[in-house]
Amino acid sequence: MKKSVGKTFAIVIVLVLLLSGFSCFHYNVQNREVLVFQFGKIVSIKDTPGVYLTIPFIQNTKSIFTGERLYDIPTTGVTTSDKKSMSANAYVTWKIVDTKKYYQTLNSVETAQSRIDTSVYSSIKNVISSTAQDDLITGKDGSLGTTILKRITSLASYGIEVTNVEIKVLDLPEDNKQSVYDRMISERNVIAAQYTAEGEKEANTIKAKAEADARSTKSNAEAEAAAIIADGETQYYSILAEAYSENADKTAFYKYWTELEALREAMANGGTIMVDPDNPLYKVLTQQTADALAAPSQSTQTHSTQPQTEQTQAEQTQENTQEAQTAGISE
Repeated sequence: MKKSVGKTFAIVIVLVLLLSGFSCFHYNVQNREVLVFQFGKIVSIKDTPGVYLTIPFIQNTKSIFTGERLYDIPTTGVTTSDKKSMSANAYVTWKIVDTKKYYQTLNSVETAQSRIDTSVYSSIKNVISSTAQDDLITGKDGSLGTTILKRITSLASYGIEVTNVEIKVLDLPEDNKQSVYDRMISERNVIAAQYTAEGEKEANTIKAKAEADARSTKSNAEAEAAAIIADGETQYYSILAEAYSENADKTAFYKYWTELEALREAMANGGTIMVDPDNPLYKVLTQQTADALAAPSQSTQTHSTQPQTEQTQAEQTQENTQEAQTAGISE
């Protein structure tokens, strides 16, 4: 009996020793830190990967993740520098930089996120309140997230750090969204009208210059054509003068021919013609008129030398009268 009890006790002691031996071995991995406690106090922090020993039944450990975490900030209302209301939705990445402070002040992810929420919201509110709404809407301030991150300074005492801030949504409240859209459309229409007016002005300038160039080109062409025609006519008359100047008869004939051409053109247009009595054309015209008037007189003298009857004389008188009237019309 005693031997059986002794064996059982020995087995229990061995098991206890084995368990104690195994429990004193611990290990750590990347992006985690281990707090070693002894009687409720932190005595060491294991921040490198590997295996380490602790005192069984006296020391205990707590492993904490120290890598980056993602936290989505709830949508909040903000006011711009020009007193316009907007809603902002952002997310942050954060991590634990001092495990001991984190454990002593927060000791939970939920508590840490609550502190981050308060601090980030305050920073967002301060940055947006100093920025005009038009700059926010049109995206002129591309470093908004960086500016917000720089103003977060109240988390170091908790052993945590916000590494990045990004604005997911920066929109208008539903009650004044339509009015802002209408104003933006109106502003774009004004800009479009300005561009249209500038384009029309430039088009009119180009058109006026083109028309001026066309008129100048046409005027120069007409002047050049007139000069060429005048030069041709000068050469023409010079050649004719040179050809007829060698002989007086040719010169007189040429002068007489040009006058006949001028007379022909004048008679073709109708009207009254005045001719100098010294002009050879006057002689031609008066000679033709005299011949027309002399023809009835010669016919009368021829018929008067022959005996005629009263009936023949009457017919001749009537014929002479008609010829005289015809000659008068011709004259």
